[in-house]
Amino acid sequence: MNRVIVFLLAAFDALVTVAAGVAVVLAPATLVWVVGFGGAAPWDALWPTAAMVWQLGHVVPLEITLPADYVGAVGIDPDAASFTLSLAPLAFAAFAAVSAARSGRRASRSGAAFTGAAGGALAYAAAAAGIALTAGNQVAATSLTEAILFPALVFAVPALLGAIVTEWQDADRGLIAAVRERVEDLPEDWSRTPTIIVRTGAIATVGIVGVAALATAVAIFARGSQIVGLYEASHVDVLGAVVLTLGQLLYLPTLIVWALAFVAGPGVSLGVGSTVAPSGTTTGVLPGVPLIGALPESTSPWLLLLVLLPLGIGAFAGWVARSLYSADAERLPVRIVTTLGIAVVAAASAAVLAGLASGSLGPGTLARVGPEPGPVALAIGLEIGVGAAILLLSPRRRVREDTVAPDLAATVQGPSVD
Repeated sequence: MNRVIVFLLAAFDALVTVAAGVAVVLAPATLVWVVGFGGAAPWDALWPTAAMVWQLGHVVPLEITLPADYVGAVGIDPDAASFTLSLAPLAFAAFAAVSAARSGRRASRSGAAFTGAAGGALAYAAAAAGIALTAGNQVAATSLTEAILFPALVFAVPALLGAIVTEWQDADRGLIAAVRERVEDLPEDWSRTPTIIVRTGAIATVGIVGVAALATAVAIFARGSQIVGLYEASHVDVLGAVVLTLGQLLYLPTLIVWALAFVAGPGVSLGVGSTVAPSGTTTGVLPGVPLIGALPESTSPWLLLLVLLPLGIGAFAGWVARSLYSADAERLPVRIVTTLGIAVVAAASAAVLAGLASGSLGPGTLARVGPEPGPVALAIGLEIGVGAAILLLSPRRRVREDTVAPDLAATVQGPSVD
């Protein structure tokens, strides 16, 4: 396909993704205003609100400055009137990443992988610039550079990865195809190692995220009464409850990453002096968000057994990797490199997710909330690596010819002739 057409189609994909993300906030906000207050919607207020939420969902920090009259009326400490809000609702970033990866794959199959990735990234950056320039208000401010760069990276990196993976699998010409051919010229066991590491590392990453999602669902179900109690304590009406619920749904992927850190062992920081981990829980003053009620108030030593789940996922990834190698071509150095590669891919993915799911939720003790990327990456890397090593580094069982049953050998050879 013509490169200009691929560029334009990728740019269109990016603009549709931006429009869908903004509409997720703007449409419900408009509906709530019309139903709750009646009359025409004040676009000069709704548009900046939707834009700010979209920016925050793309990891753009918001510098919040509460109006002086509001601070005086509510009785807020003037020192807490200005703070940074950077804990992102990762539903926006997740949607953009999936859309970008699909766009990158389509561009690769059209024969212009990097052109398509560049077109999507530039269009996303242009849309982010337009949002940043039109959404200014007195309450929340952003850095123009961050407001353009961060959303562009959220789209560009998955688009590029999707394009590279598809090029590696299908392309018959180009830079990636040339690198793949060089790798395929290596001995059989080494030639398959990069592909197997990426594939099984992705399996391990998806596995730990799936376990974290399951843990989140169990926690919400088990602590449903506490969540309902926080809803009642908030004293919101039906429309307020709807808005609150929609906002929490946007933060659900963030909570899943928190569950990943909890299952891995390091746990989650909820501000200065507050930690939720299997080894122990210490909580201070927390915001009255109902979904926070899913966090355990106390822990049990039995929760330390959760570490077996990442070990099991690592073992499964190791089993898949072992099955992809030829029994005759498999060598111990290859298996060691593969084990380390799986651990590194899983650890790097966990570090990125933990970094995206951390940030500031308010002033004072809430200035740092979420998991620490370093400890989470180290824990996931060790757990996945040990699990993979159990299956990858154990000796493969072989059937020896001299162990064939005598009667079976006689049957194969036939009767002897005197």
